[in-house]
Amino acid sequence: MRKTPRIPAPTTADQYATTAADATVSARRGPRGRAAAAAALALAAALTLSACSSDDGGAGKATGIAEVKDLSGQQDTKPGTVLDRPYTKPNLVLTDTQGKPYDLRERTKGKATLLFFGYTNCPDVCPLTMSNIAIAKKQLPKADQEKLEVVFVTTDPERDTPASLAKWLPSAGDPSFTGLSGDFATIQAGARQIGIGIDAAKKEKDGSVVSMHGAQVVAFSPTTDQGYVLYGESTTADQYAKDLPKLIRGEKP
Repeated sequence: MRKTPRIPAPTTADQYATTAADATVSARRGPRGRAAAAAALALAAALTLSACSSDDGGAGKATGIAEVKDLSGQQDTKPGTVLDRPYTKPNLVLTDTQGKPYDLRERTKGKATLLFFGYTNCPDVCPLTMSNIAIAKKQLPKADQEKLEVVFVTTDPERDTPASLAKWLPSAGDPSFTGLSGDFATIQAGARQIGIGIDAAKKEKDGSVVSMHGAQVVAFSPTTDQGYVLYGESTTADQYAKDLPKLIRGEKP
């Protein structure tokens, strides 16, 4: 039996479009091609890049609106996509909001973990994602809340220092969320390990800053420590709330 290919980690919008286009071509080659294309299109839908723009005056002072395009041409029909071939947790050591080294693998070992890459000056996608997860987490029993780790890794470390993340995360999400910053190249390499594309933030002529980054949340199992579910930017708080109990147990939602 022919195995479904694993989608590589694109880093630009053009590469995401190419992934979806290749899947369409494969679908024309017969049943096997259609099976592979279905998986490719599902991931292409989840692995879109979010263009977040803001002025340079600080978190929350946005001049642009985030643009998120579904390059597969399809709407999400399920909150999460269960991966046939889970991702290995990134080998990533960054700096937390206390200014201390944070080893992602070691600190989240054996715990259900939601990992998201974004930045604090994003006007909508990033704070909305953190808020939805926070709302869902608060619906869990206290004992289960302690079994869930939520990690936010900045894609704009030049502005998102540990101190700024410490101020932003409690208001955008929850005080228990972990915020990480560090060297951009290290962050980008870590994101690529789980198929997330990130481009360095760029300052436009009008003074706004645009950060291109994958808008998906990756859920890691507490039993295998592998990333086995992808959530798109359209996932609601209610959908997270429905899935979290299963994720905490390492089950498929």
